[in-house]
Amino acid sequence: MPIIDSHLHVFEKLSAEFPREVNDQCPADRAETAEKLLEVMEANGVHQAVLTQIGGAQLAHHRYLQHCLKTYPNRFRGIGLIPRDEWDAPEDHMDQLAENGDIIGFRINEIGGPADPLSHMDVRTFTSYRIWKHAAKKNYVMWLYIRAKDAHQIAFMVQAFPEIRAVFNHLMICPGEGMFSWDDEGRPHINTPIPPLTRYSMLGLHEYPNICVHLSGQYAFSQEAWPYRDLESWHKTLLSKFGADKLMWATDFPWILEDPGYDKLVQVIDELLPELSAQQKAKIMGGTAKRVLGFPDVAD
Repeated sequence: MPIIDSHLHVFEKLSAEFPREVNDQCPADRAETAEKLLEVMEANGVHQAVLTQIGGAQLAHHRYLQHCLKTYPNRFRGIGLIPRDEWDAPEDHMDQLAENGDIIGFRINEIGGPADPLSHMDVRTFTSYRIWKHAAKKNYVMWLYIRAKDAHQIAFMVQAFPEIRAVFNHLMICPGEGMFSWDDEGRPHINTPIPPLTRYSMLGLHEYPNICVHLSGQYAFSQEAWPYRDLESWHKTLLSKFGADKLMWATDFPWILEDPGYDKLVQVIDELLPELSAQQKAKIMGGTAKRVLGFPDVAD
């Protein structure tokens, strides 16, 4: 069974060839390339990975991602972004990015339904509806890092499109308003209680066969150093609800390279779920991602 890092980011220095947005964490002269990633993957026995777009949602911003997917077609699959001003008609943007088959899905962080959980829920009025509808038509994966205020809306969208493969990023935690920041090491930090309050809306999604969850981003939610013992009970909750068949391990490269190190993230599942069987671990470390995301076979 392959080991697959199922959520991370790569980017090149800003250039005419590879335009992107810049910020304090990803300045114009910073590069975290696919080659750098492949080096640490090889050193740690990791075979394949999912590259999630960073640095902007416009078509041109995806050029480096597309370059990586073309250069290493058997090693990577890609997740794209959709500009917010194209959500009213996202179909062409989605299809242009997915036309070669390597960008297999799209990441969104809102559902766009009524804020009041007691409101009438007509998914056709949700701002993300056309994205979900087109994903269902074209068999694209939905990559979800949803805001807390949208958590109660998810089930309605999943029920409307049960055929869609949906993967919840970063422990299925939904950040609330004002909870996201950057730590002293330039990494995302989310100040949220564990277990998350949104669990009351989210854990019931285990009933849907096409819902998966990433075991990733521990550094951003934990109040402790690696191996993030304060997250152990939440990992066990996700395992008990979803099972190894619906869980995917990921590192969130490059944010973890210096602290705690890529090698430590390869070991984090052993630390937080030490009672896994060999079969369960194989599924979480790559088997689920291979089955759900359609990775090809690769030689060791």
